[in-house]
Amino acid sequence: MGPGAAAHTLLFLTHFLFLFSCQCRCEATQRVIEYNVDGGKEDLFDINEEAGLDLFEGDIVYDEKLGRNSIIGDEYRWPKVIPYYLEDDLDINAKGVILKAFEQYRLKSCIDYKPWSGEENYISVFKGSGCFSSVGNRRVGKQRLSIGSGCDRIATIEHEFLHALGFWHEQSRSDRDDYVSIIWDRITEGKEHNFNKYNDSTSSALNVPYDYGSMMHYSKKAFQNGSEPTIITRIPAFSDVIGQRMEFSDSDLLKLNRLYNCSSSSTFLDSCDFESENICGMIQSRENEDNANWQRVSKAAGGPDTDYTNMGRCDGKGYFMHFSTASGPEGNRALLESRVLYPRRGFQCLQFFLYNSGHANDQLRIWTREYDTANPDGTLRLIHEVKAPPGDQWQLHHVSLNVSRKFRVVFEGIKGRGNAGGLSLDDINLSETSCPEHVWRIEDFRSVLESTPMGAAIYSPRFTSKDGYTFQMGLYPNGTAGSPGELGAYAHLTSGAGAVEDGLVWPARWKQMTMMLMDQNADIRRRMNNQRSVTTDPSMTVEGTEDFFWDDPRKVGVKVTGEDGTEYFRGPGAGTPVFLTQARAVSRDFIKGGDAIFLLTMEDISHLVVSQPLPSTTTNPPNSTSSVTPNPASSVTPVTSSAAPDPCVSVRCENDGVCVLDDAGQAVCRCVVGQDWWHYGDRCQFKSSTQSSVLTAVLASLAVFVLMLMVTGVSVYCVKKQQRKVQREGEGITMKNLHSFT
Repeated sequence: MGPGAAAHTLLFLTHFLFLFSCQCRCEATQRVIEYNVDGGKEDLFDINEEAGLDLFEGDIVYDEKLGRNSIIGDEYRWPKVIPYYLEDDLDINAKGVILKAFEQYRLKSCIDYKPWSGEENYISVFKGSGCFSSVGNRRVGKQRLSIGSGCDRIATIEHEFLHALGFWHEQSRSDRDDYVSIIWDRITEGKEHNFNKYNDSTSSALNVPYDYGSMMHYSKKAFQNGSEPTIITRIPAFSDVIGQRMEFSDSDLLKLNRLYNCSSSSTFLDSCDFESENICGMIQSRENEDNANWQRVSKAAGGPDTDYTNMGRCDGKGYFMHFSTASGPEGNRALLESRVLYPRRGFQCLQFFLYNSGHANDQLRIWTREYDTANPDGTLRLIHEVKAPPGDQWQLHHVSLNVSRKFRVVFEGIKGRGNAGGLSLDDINLSETSCPEHVWRIEDFRSVLESTPMGAAIYSPRFTSKDGYTFQMGLYPNGTAGSPGELGAYAHLTSGAGAVEDGLVWPARWKQMTMMLMDQNADIRRRMNNQRSVTTDPSMTVEGTEDFFWDDPRKVGVKVTGEDGTEYFRGPGAGTPVFLTQARAVSRDFIKGGDAIFLLTMEDISHLVVSQPLPSTTTNPPNSTSSVTPNPASSVTPVTSSAAPDPCVSVRCENDGVCVLDDAGQAVCRCVVGQDWWHYGDRCQFKSSTQSSVLTAVLASLAVFVLMLMVTGVSVYCVKKQQRKVQREGEGITMKNLHSFT
């Protein structure tokens, strides 16, 4: 055999072995059981159609007795704190996602939700045969909203609650024909009424432009009778944008906040991308005047070359804060403090991006400076030491806080032994929410999308939950044969440390795993993250077997080998083959600097198995149709009385005001005061300043002066009039006397 033939033979064997190894990996992947929680239904309208529902506009409850719903009129608005009741027939996963949806409302608007405690009107959420709601507050007492099978997606829940808050679908606006064309002959017969539009006397657009990106917009395939679109956007670029079910759009939030007169969000505290020279009101610590400082820069020696917000995409923009460790003595410190913040909930999540181009010994510490009457200058409390080895990229970090009084967040940079680079901060967000537990960063994600074969999955590292369960996410970057062009996402339990697993309860009970593709917008309020949650039902079995789906992966899983060569067991996965379209995945800021970031969490929601306690003044929710009996082992004694409620629970202070109790125990708002401005009013709803006060004083003085002139004028006029009267009377008396004398 010649050299050429030998080379060809070697190449053939190498290629055969490669194909064989790929085939083995594919077969191993195929043996991992995956359950599609969507059941093939992509949108809430598909779910309702599959259920045989013929609802008004696809998901709106229409009551002839009440007339047509409308957001026109204050009578259709809810209070800003909306009472809700979760009925027993709801899926446990749905209950957990509903609470997540409420958190998004709190973060991005002033709308809050509280468990029903006897209020006359409230929203009762149940498991109907689909996803639907009424529009606006119908003032009927118990107003029902359905989250049925397959509706337990956060955007679907937010969508239905937007209906309940008073919003129609976007394409029903009076001006919709200026922006989209409805192709009537492509609509399923009998469904044409779903494309009605309404005039300005019935439905208000709140002076917000038409929004192709609204979560309240139909998709181009809505109610189609074939494969051709029923809605064509007049700007072709928006054809695949309409119908998004990720999160509130900017315009959705603008309309919501306008309708309910929101001046601030319930749980948002601060956000800073350092584009403004005032660095969001942050200060260099006064305790550090003779030491180093953080500097606002657009690039730093040793890196980074760009900020994280803009990534060099915008000329004249792109700033971050940098603490240089390239020179100076070891132990040199720089303290950067946020503006003063006023918490409401007692727990917070601090999120930021950090770039370490310095030495491994350089440190970043997170402190809080907390204020009270005994410490008017604040007391420092160490929260966390950030572990960030030197690297060449921005890294995402989360730090949980638990502050319940006025405070500042303090970033302390400490120089180590080396002389290189430094520490950089960008895109800081602080909110009164829970932090995600784990971060999966996929580098060069566009390349992953292009190179991963259809039907092939990649897997995150294994993460361990707070209670010891190990799990991971499986992602199909190029979709599956049944869902091409879609990202598929599945959550799996995996094996971990045997000693820990032996002490866990199997099958896993009511652990909700959430997979979130992060929209990396600098402001947390503007992010349209895409997420799905699945929950471990201990009674669920693998189809066709008696094996429990969420049992110990060593028992029901497949043995696999990780990238580091470690062998472990991957259990069955639950998720969706239509997590997000590839077109949407490359939009917005899902990919930044080439990378995608997934935020993963597993939390215990077993407390949601128990019925929501009833108000002490009632025995059952009115008109309840729930037929599900709670698990006797997890039932609790019904609530018949409750402790005295905190008066501040029902008081919502605006403009960062803080609710406190006065000497009489009454809830009052303590308003924020600045150097030359202050808020006032019973809810801190008004703002004044030194300038406006001076103007008010000047106007008041002018008003008093004018009033004095008027009084003086009137007085002079009256005196002269009285004098003329006296004079006429005197002349009359004289003439009378003369006539008498005559």
